[in-house]
Amino acid sequence: MSKLSKNFFWGGSIAAHQCEGAWNEDGKGLGMMDLVTSGSVNQDRIIVDEKTPEYIFPSETGIDFYHRYKEDIALFAEMGFTALRISVDWSRIYPNGDDETPNKKGIDFYIKVVDTLIENKIEPIVTLYHFEMPVAIIKKYNSWLNRKTIDLYLKYCETMFKSLKGKVKYWATFNEMNHIDAKSNHSDFFTYFVTGIQYSKLENPVQVLATCGYNMTLASIKAISLGHSIDAENKIGCVFGLTPTYPYSCNPKDNLKALEITFRDFYQIDAMVYKHFPNYKIREYEELGLDFSISEEDKLAFEKNSLDWLGLNYYASEVEIDKKDNSLEDAFFGGVKNPYLKDSDWGWVIDPDGLRYILNLLTQKYDLPIIITENGLGAVDKLENGKIHDEYRIEYLREHFKQMKLAIKKDHVNCIGYLMWGPIDLVSATTGEMKKRYGFIYVDKNDDGTGDLTRYRKDSFYWYKNVIETNGGEL
Repeated sequence: MSKLSKNFFWGGSIAAHQCEGAWNEDGKGLGMMDLVTSGSVNQDRIIVDEKTPEYIFPSETGIDFYHRYKEDIALFAEMGFTALRISVDWSRIYPNGDDETPNKKGIDFYIKVVDTLIENKIEPIVTLYHFEMPVAIIKKYNSWLNRKTIDLYLKYCETMFKSLKGKVKYWATFNEMNHIDAKSNHSDFFTYFVTGIQYSKLENPVQVLATCGYNMTLASIKAISLGHSIDAENKIGCVFGLTPTYPYSCNPKDNLKALEITFRDFYQIDAMVYKHFPNYKIREYEELGLDFSISEEDKLAFEKNSLDWLGLNYYASEVEIDKKDNSLEDAFFGGVKNPYLKDSDWGWVIDPDGLRYILNLLTQKYDLPIIITENGLGAVDKLENGKIHDEYRIEYLREHFKQMKLAIKKDHVNCIGYLMWGPIDLVSATTGEMKKRYGFIYVDKNDDGTGDLTRYRKDSFYWYKNVIETNGGEL
């Protein structure tokens, strides 16, 4: 197959709370994911108010990227990475969220990481909010329910924009803030991941999620304006976890239901592309009787700037039916099972064609550069004599790359990069497991915390290296 553009980004994505560890070192404050226990595919993670010894908190150690980042970046460079998306942990920069001055040791750490990436000719792509908020903000200001949090977030963004000026060009304001919505419950942990608020404890969840969703959207657009003012070379986007939704049948009602679910999470993108909070969402909130208004100052903020690029996290598709049918099996994340597709070991449907589908949908709707910021397969890997034979991962990625290339070459989608999640084994956000492995690099750590953290190259490591060397020409 033909090669991609020579400027195409090949690499991976990681997040601070899933890999760094060092949860209480060098002045870091308590982050919201530091209070989430380990779990499994059959046991939800538990969100606690304070740390107690009977639980395992996997973010405490992660995979020790905080101390091993040079070793890990060297492995990424060996594969030929041209880009790596990392996140900055807000609680490492402002431990209490509202500190007068930032934590210098936290800033210095990210400068060293970015400098190491640049030395290895890897483009740093920095996410400013990837489920990482100081717990103190949640307790003192009630998270994104309080507009004061917008100001605190912008102060933190300004600190990072200035600290990494001239080093980082590509930024993402948020990761998957679309996973809150006034009409849907993505379960306690998804709502907590995005906002630090537990859905099950809310008295008026519709109002709370609508307010948080709006305030985060406003914070994002203001951060874009701020980032552009600090460095005109900055390219600032936002990352969304999106799911193409197919109708169960050609019944028009099934199609309307699928359309509703597909676009459920698009209102925030609409606001940041079309430069105003969408009228259809305002009318919906009015119909629901929500306390909601947009000031003239807010309107002006939306008018000032828009997204420079879109980040797409794609893992699976959904199937929706208008009326519940008890003869059909429910899918893991909603809707009903697709009889044409297989599931991963964790129940996530595997649908390479869905990637081409959602890339086309985003292009037709927004016509922006797109970076695939997450895509990958969580699986159980067996380490035998220092080797991991993960043909299943290679096959998964190969089929997704084929569809990505068709979207770029045949459908004229402006996709400028592919960042696999996660290129090195790290803590699963949804289950808190190490057992659910994604990486090209195996990390010797078990769910109980044992293991010496040695890194091993999997078979997929060498396969991805060849994909990058041939710029997608050999899959």
